[in-house]
Amino acid sequence: MDVILLEDVANLGELGDKVSVKAGYGRNFLIPQKKAVPASAENVERFQARKAELEKAAQDKLAVARQRAAAIDNLKISLVAQAGEEGKLFGSIGVRDITDAVNAKGIELEKSEVRMPEGPIRALGEFEIEIHLHSEINAILRVEVQPE
Repeated sequence: MDVILLEDVANLGELGDKVSVKAGYGRNFLIPQKKAVPASAENVERFQARKAELEKAAQDKLAVARQRAAAIDNLKISLVAQAGEEGKLFGSIGVRDITDAVNAKGIELEKSEVRMPEGPIRALGEFEIEIHLHSEINAILRVEVQPE
């Protein structure tokens, strides 16, 4: 299935690229998320007419992501959890706990933007969590887990 990308998609292409993807990926993800349109002759003409508008919207999203990244890089949050004598937590600190704490500080953050490849936090200490705000922008959030 050939599609025209309406925004940058990681590992696939940039705005305006005509790419070939598997039918399910295009039909079930790219098109419903408004990240692409089928590459028909009519859609190619429509895209060419809207290209400047889409590029401006992409630049606006990038600027907002840079502002959010600057705010998150300067932020350090402290979370309190029950822990044993050895420093292990009773339970864990997950994505929802982190997003709730950041949102409480007045910075908008979605669960899907938090990257925790090692899984939830299960010990006391300081941790650096990667926040993926845009395909080009990542921020580092410092999280300190303290005993209750």
